[in-house]
Amino acid sequence: MAELRLQELDARNAVAANSLMLKPGQEAFIEPETYAHAEPQLDNANSWPRVVVDGDDVVGYIMANFDPDASEEFLRAALWRINVAADIQGTGVGRFAVQAFADEARARGFRRATVVWASGEGGPEMFFQSVGFTVVGETPYGENLGALDL
Repeated sequence: MAELRLQELDARNAVAANSLMLKPGQEAFIEPETYAHAEPQLDNANSWPRVVVDGDDVVGYIMANFDPDASEEFLRAALWRINVAADIQGTGVGRFAVQAFADEARARGFRRATVVWASGEGGPEMFFQSVGFTVVGETPYGENLGALDL
């Protein structure tokens, strides 16, 4: 791996971000039901879409939302989505992206970051726990609500 860096999602890298190939079965975990229902509450001014770049290649995508006034605490500093190309999962790209998200949340004055995920074989639970999220509750849809103290 060359040195990883973040770039804002834009017209130049959006196709590459949308073309990231995940491991078989991971598509089922891309958007938890809770986020599908909460999406109308998002304010685009508070969204934080970024790609992870290695050299000239887009190898990951992360989307977060930062809204200190969100009605639900879990939407205030929320990791909304993280995708890493299948062939490089396990090499630190996801950890790098989550650390960048946590750094951004901290810089914006948040003391806690959250993420929602569904359990299941091939799902993201082990990853989220390995980067420091702990389960602090369950959503009305039966998904895990994870928190990372900043």
